[in-house]
Amino acid sequence: MTRTPTFEELFRDCRRTAVHLEMRDAYMKSDPSFIDWKAGKAVDPAERWGDWLSLVTEAVSRGVEVRRARVVSTPVSEYIRFEYDVTDGLNIAAGEAVRWLARRDATSLALPGNDFWLFDSSLVLVNHFDGEGESTAMESTEDPEVAKLCESAFEAVWKRATPHAEFELT
Repeated sequence: MTRTPTFEELFRDCRRTAVHLEMRDAYMKSDPSFIDWKAGKAVDPAERWGDWLSLVTEAVSRGVEVRRARVVSTPVSEYIRFEYDVTDGLNIAAGEAVRWLARRDATSLALPGNDFWLFDSSLVLVNHFDGEGESTAMESTEDPEVAKLCESAFEAVWKRATPHAEFELT
């Protein structure tokens, strides 16, 4: 069995594109940042996720296009409100382009069963979660058919999705 590279290794080895498709309405509800946000405490992305900001900023500075698309139910869940609130200071500030697609507008799209990152159109990092949104595993594959499916799904969502600055929570 081959070792799955770490997320940081995959991101640092990426040369052209890193795209992420998120399709859940809640993730890691045990995350202290989410818990603090729910309690009304200020969440400073630079303080909470400095490593992420550095990783993405470094990739973008070397020419990697980083894009994230989120398929969400509407009205949105409390967790998605949290994600939306931190997106400017976290994802956009790092250089990511972020778009949102209401799940009802994704009905005719063929989407894979799991969230994923696709690096340079060839390496897929599949993210697995339990029913409560807690991360359970990651696995990578360079299977060309899986990469093609993920790239096609991401681009279809991206084409229909609304840029972050224009997306209205409902």
